Amino acid sequence: MSLLPRKALLAIAAVIDVAMQAEGRPVSAKTLAMRHGLPPRHLESVLQSLVRDGILKGIRGPRGGYELARDRARVTANDILRSAGTVDGLADGSGSEIMERVVLPALSVAEAEFGSALSRINLADMARKAESLGHGADSEPQS
Repeated sequence: MSLLPRKALLAIAAVIDVAMQAEGRPVSAKTLAMRHGLPPRHLESVLQSLVRDGILKGIRGPRGGYELARDRARVTANDILRSAGTVDGLADGSGSEIMERVVLPALSVAEAEFGSALSRINLADMARKAESLGHGADSEPQS
């Protein structure tokens, strides 16, 4: 059982996939979606969020797609999850007194520790692990 939603795991997998591409070879949203068994529209909003936050760079045109916007070692799992909108701070003003005075304070410590742990996991390490498993990025699929 994962503590993270499927969308979060897919965001990390997509960024690892992009990180494994040869320089100068952006990977299309269609290709990423096919590799991860998704319809392209499910991944596009996540990819756009990653572009807005400077994790990915979008390249337009017939040979366009996505590539890393910064060095692999400078991107953490926490960066990706926050950008994809899958890890947020605990909500304030959510309603009940029990939620505000008991649940949120109790979970805020765990949330801070989880965020700290995610910040120690960087894209370079994850991409190296994927490459060592023989999961190098494939070329564009043929239509």
